[in-house]
Parts: sequence; C-alpha cells; structure tokens
Amino acid sequence: MNKVYPDAASALAGIVSDGQTIAVGGFGLCGIPEALIAALRDSGVQNLTAISNNAGVDGFGLGQLLSTRQIKKMIASYVGENKEFERQYLAGELELEFTPQGTLAEKLRAGGSGIPAFFTKTGVGTLIAEGKETREFDGENYIMEKSLVADISLVKAYKADRSGNLVYNKTARNFNPNVAMAGKITVVEVEYLVEVGEIDPDEVHTPGIFVHRIVVNASPEKRIEQRTVSK
Repeated sequence: MNKVYPDAASALAGIVSDGQTIAVGGFGLCGIPEALIAALRDSGVQNLTAISNNAGVDGFGLGQLLSTRQIKKMIASYVGENKEFERQYLAGELELEFTPQGTLAEKLRAGGSGIPAFFTKTGVGTLIAEGKETREFDGENYIMEKSLVADISLVKAYKADRSGNLVYNKTARNFNPNVAMAGKITVVEVEYLVEVGEIDPDEVHTPGIFVHRIVVNASPEKRIEQRTVSK
C-alpha cells in the first residue's frame, strides 16, 4: 500500500468534505502541518469542527480557515493569539468548546485508544463541569469527559518512513501523537521521507498503523508566533 502522495492537495483529495471534524496537531505555531492546513483551505470545504490546542494566528495556521469562514466550531484550550477568532466568537459567528489543555490531550488519546470517556478532577466546581456527569471516587469528586475522534487528523512530523512510522522533533511533538491516534484517517506532513528500516524501532514515536497518507514538505516556513529580540 502506497501511503506517499506528491503534494498536500492530493493527500486530502477524496477524503475531506463539508461538515467534518478535523483534528490538527501543533502548539501555537510549533509543529503545525502548514502545507496540509493551506491545502484544506484551498479545498473550499465548509462548516468544519476543528480540534486543536489553539487556532493559529491571524493569517497563518488555522487562522487561515477562520479568515475564509470555513470553521464553524473550535474545540480548543487556548485562543488568545487570533483577533479574527475573538471577533467571530464575540459576534456569535463561531462556536467554542473550551477544554483544559491536559483534558484535551487525554480526550484525543482516549479516542485513539477506543476509550469512550474518562473521569478527571480538572474542572470540578467550574463552568467546565456544567452539564457533565459527576462521580465520587475515594471521597473526591470527578467529572466525566467524553473522548474525541476526528474524521480526519492532520499531523506534522519531522521524519517518516514509507510505512508511516513517525519521528517528531523535540517540542514540535506536542499534540501531534495524540492527534494522529484520534483520526479515522490520518494525514501526515513530514520534512524527511526515508525507506522502511531506516528508522530504529526504538526511535519511533507514532507507529505507522495510525498513518494513512504522507506528504513531504521539505521547507516549511516555521513562522514564529511572537518574535522577541534584544536591543
């Protein structure tokens, strides 16, 4: 089975459609699948639910899909770098399911592991707990969180072999392994593609069984969110 596609557009062809739930890796602009996000924008699909730690920045990352009004709902843990996000949300044009960061990571991991829900103390007694089942364990209250499964997951890795075994680069790993697990179909953007056997099995971060399509983007922009320099 050939998992390698010539470009991001062809990697998404035939699998993306209106109304889907799309999970996207990254933390801020670190470890985001730049080419795949741009190809998703260019596909013109609408009414998407996007699962991501954050919504990129204005004009880059998922911010591009907000600018084109392709996202109807965000499931995220941080949204503070995007003015268009703020505008759409305050105007009632964008739904937001705000989720604590660790809970979001576990919701994705659980979804990829076939676990439908789990209990956590995070959010007990806050707005996060409203409408959710509460249960007591050993004298402590916990709330039930349902796991997340995406129709499509878009992932960024540093390196892959042709079977889809992935290696991430330092902090660019962030949410990507959990996002890769949670997708019914997972598409990965990598900087380097090697032959099967060239990655030591002990170095594999995400096994190829989770990966369905691969595209190489050898020169990503890797834009910095907030550049700070000394005087």
